[in-house]
Amino acid sequence: MTETQFNNPFLSCDLKRYPLSKNESLRAWDAADELLLQHLFESHILHAESRLLIINDAFGALTCALSQYQPINRSDSFVSQYSCQRNMSSIENQVVYQSSIDELNSPVDVVLIKVPKTLAFLQDQLIRLKSVITPQTQVIAAGMVKQIHTSTLNLFEQNIGTTKTSLATKKARLILSQVNSQTEPQTLPESQWAVPEYNLTIVNQANVFSREKLDLGARLLLENLPKDHQSYIDLGCGNGVIGFRLQQLNPEAQIQFIDESYMAVASAKAGYQLNFPEGSQATFLVNNALTGLKPPVDCIVCNPPFHQQHAIGDHIAWQMFTQAKAMLKQGGEISIVGNRHLQYHSKLKKIFGNVRSIASNKKFVVLSSTK
Repeated sequence: MTETQFNNPFLSCDLKRYPLSKNESLRAWDAADELLLQHLFESHILHAESRLLIINDAFGALTCALSQYQPINRSDSFVSQYSCQRNMSSIENQVVYQSSIDELNSPVDVVLIKVPKTLAFLQDQLIRLKSVITPQTQVIAAGMVKQIHTSTLNLFEQNIGTTKTSLATKKARLILSQVNSQTEPQTLPESQWAVPEYNLTIVNQANVFSREKLDLGARLLLENLPKDHQSYIDLGCGNGVIGFRLQQLNPEAQIQFIDESYMAVASAKAGYQLNFPEGSQATFLVNNALTGLKPPVDCIVCNPPFHQQHAIGDHIAWQMFTQAKAMLKQGGEISIVGNRHLQYHSKLKKIFGNVRSIASNKKFVVLSSTK
């Protein structure tokens, strides 16, 4: 049975990983959360009036534990903030939620960062921080040892100031940076690149998958997209390249771009405006897959992620496929691409009762099911 009682020096609370999964075996916190909270407690850094900013809190462990300080919870993940809100539901303290692209404009005393998966995203976050930190601000990051490299520490040195690490405890480690107001100004790591074979320009903010070129799965799906529908959802849209090509193939169709990443949806919207400057039929939504949306739609296209934060699993794909069936009109189609070893064929067959293999190569397969 999964452990849900999170005991810590500040406020013990019940924590779950959302969206809930029947076979969930992972806790909603890790050793890095525990180490960071213990450090804060022993060092007496936080005071009643401290202005606290928490970045990348995966399921709300830090936010819930430190809720007495009314922190700002800043994240690129809609699902992470939804998780935090659900875990905060029995706690009376107030939390302010910000997306990763919201402007930071109020000075902060303490910044807590869970180290993200990609260096570009970390660099983006550290650059944005510079507008609200002072030499008195405490900047403390936490992560598992395998997530913290020399390149990680270099980013803190370049963007914040003198940086050191703690000893490892339960394979977790802290990064402690002293703010230096003289650090060199940096540019946010947004990229823009062309897909000449489709006459498209792609915009990628820092936390968007495949930042500089088409990944192989997307390329196979682009070559085998469903046509002649009136409405499409590009689910888990990332930078939006799939939806852009759908719009080219179906100029009159309504395209909806959906992702749980604020940066992904912002990237898709910026890319759409570049590629279809006269277009007005597309909509953009940050959401937990298709939760809360009203059917019907003609076609859903997606390249499902197989990880949530640092954990690998297939529950997001199950959620997407199950919600897609409810969302599609009768006779509507879902078209997906995935690694062959993920066995999406059997999942679609179980949910829809039918599945067709549209295309494949040594690594990926494009599949289609009809409601």
